[in-house]
Amino acid sequence: MNDQSMPQMHSEELYREESITDRKVGAIRVLHPVKADGSDDESRSVIYIGSAQMMTPAGALPLNFEIEAGSLSAAVEAFSSKAQKAMEETMEELQRMRREQASSIVVPGQEGGGKGGIQIP
Repeated sequence: MNDQSMPQMHSEELYREESITDRKVGAIRVLHPVKADGSDDESRSVIYIGSAQMMTPAGALPLNFEIEAGSLSAAVEAFSSKAQKAMEETMEELQRMRREQASSIVVPGQEGGGKGGIQIP
């Protein structure tokens, strides 16, 4: 494999990651912008990513969402509302997927690729 086919990291878009958690509700990933030499890049903003879990009958479903905030304390304050919004959006997406699955039309000969089904010529 030659070097041109390998993905390259973007040296002007590097972040140092820090994880903050209360060990109960979730976590906030704090992405600090850095330069290629590892020094802080003051020209870009810190990014806050919230992580939580939503319990479903099939088990825990991870939720990840960006929190627009100017500080860690503001991100912590906004965490619950952003997690709630992410949960609502996930529920809407699951409902949409269920509707699509329920409305799919089964055509003879397409029900599972012939694995035990009756094939009609």
